[in-house]
Amino acid sequence: MNQDQAALALHETLKPSMGAAMGRVHRLWRAAINQAVGELGITEARWSVMLHLVKVGEGCTQQVLADELAIEMPSLTRTLNQLQEQGLIERRRDPSDRRVHALWFTPAGHQRVADMRVHVEQVRKKIYAGLSDAQLDAFAEVLLGMEANVRALLAGEQEVSE
Repeated sequence: MNQDQAALALHETLKPSMGAAMGRVHRLWRAAINQAVGELGITEARWSVMLHLVKVGEGCTQQVLADELAIEMPSLTRTLNQLQEQGLIERRRDPSDRRVHALWFTPAGHQRVADMRVHVEQVRKKIYAGLSDAQLDAFAEVLLGMEANVRALLAGEQEVSE
């Protein structure tokens, strides 16, 4: 078997679907985080929303966060209500559009995020064990390219980047 055949054979082992393999890794990764943050008493839906709020930035709208999470607004609203009841986030009216709610962490929310980040970073280090920075960078580049292609496909664009 030559080098080209060997390279093809590796990704061919992920058939019937590379997407399914990525889905399995995603589910296992989330399960590992759930296990790690379990002592904090926070559910997957809640930690996911909180970490994505960190990513997009406080002051974002509920719709921006829903888009980032790729979930419907009613699902997000339920989770935000729970986080607000726990005193971890607050909704503030946007001064430029009173119909819009911006999302902010409370001091308790900031502390919970800090606690979660410690656990999540430990999980990440264990998942990345044995992989070089070059491998992780290449993988990230591939994932971002695939994501862009899927978004283009869903948007109905005829051509995707090659």
